[in-house]
Amino acid sequence: MEYKRLGTSELLVSEICLGTMTYGQQNTIAEAHEQLDYAIAQGINFIDTAEMYPVPPNAATQGRTEQYIGEWLAQPPVKQKRDQLIIATKIIGTGRNYKWLRDDSIAALSRKNILQAVDDSLKRLQTDYIDLYQIHWPDRNVPMFGQVGFEPMQEREMVSIAEQLKTFAELIQAGKIRHLGVSNETTWGVCEFSHTAKQLGLPKLVSIQNAYSLLNRTFDSHLAEACYREQVSLLAYSPLAFGHLSGKYVQGSVSNTRITLFPNFGQRYSKVNVKAATTEYAAIAQKYDLSPTQLALAFVRSRWFVASTIIGATTMEQLKENIDSVNIQLSAEILAEIDQIHARYFNPAP
Repeated sequence: MEYKRLGTSELLVSEICLGTMTYGQQNTIAEAHEQLDYAIAQGINFIDTAEMYPVPPNAATQGRTEQYIGEWLAQPPVKQKRDQLIIATKIIGTGRNYKWLRDDSIAALSRKNILQAVDDSLKRLQTDYIDLYQIHWPDRNVPMFGQVGFEPMQEREMVSIAEQLKTFAELIQAGKIRHLGVSNETTWGVCEFSHTAKQLGLPKLVSIQNAYSLLNRTFDSHLAEACYREQVSLLAYSPLAFGHLSGKYVQGSVSNTRITLFPNFGQRYSKVNVKAATTEYAAIAQKYDLSPTQLALAFVRSRWFVASTIIGATTMEQLKENIDSVNIQLSAEILAEIDQIHARYFNPAP
């Protein structure tokens, strides 16, 4: 396992990050703790969660994932090593009907909501501080989760980026969070957060958590440049495109997966050319005696802007294969063949 610096911070994160959004819905607390124990034993020091997890989000289960992780962190053998772990969580953004989360959740990133969200996450996680606190999605009108077009007619009020950063500065000063990141963010957002932080002497972004995979390489151009110049690292989520890049859907019908259990949850990956591109990537994997999963994860890990690849698994078998992908290094020949397919099926699941 290798470790990379997260942006301009002092945090050194494992190249694989354990994603946890199935804990409390598809995974029991015992399964969650088994995964956490195994991941740490393999050298993973980076765990990602969110206040709205598990997914799909609802009032009955909200916060359960953080609670599962908190009970694990409270165990004496783990608690003694808390300073060796990097725990990341997130606060929701606006534009979603999560009024059950907080009384005034319409203004999701108000000072009151941010302070309450951090305190609630700290309590559930049973820890004194959060290493990386992330805005789950922007507090403004932006295309997200498979949408590709910006619509000015959908403009709404938002909490200014300056006001958001001032509140996060308070929390950093208080020692409740260490560093700030964003998620599902745009090029404009990265630049505006960076400019505002510099201008007002406020906390700088160290990371962005966006979808990135063989089926979605939209980060490659404008966002990659912005993050390079502003020294913001990518935490790549959905590197297997909701399991599509494992090849299991190409092989035939499957059951008990996120796509089959929650059919409305993976619409980003139901678009034209997803299956065709996935089939061709699986053929490359077979040609070079790799599994489709190994190919997909090794590709994401190879990108210069990726600090850590976020994996998620519902079974130990999946988790082990995902983590073992760190031993795969793709040759220039394989990468060239990947780019040929990418040229034919350009970002089929943006």
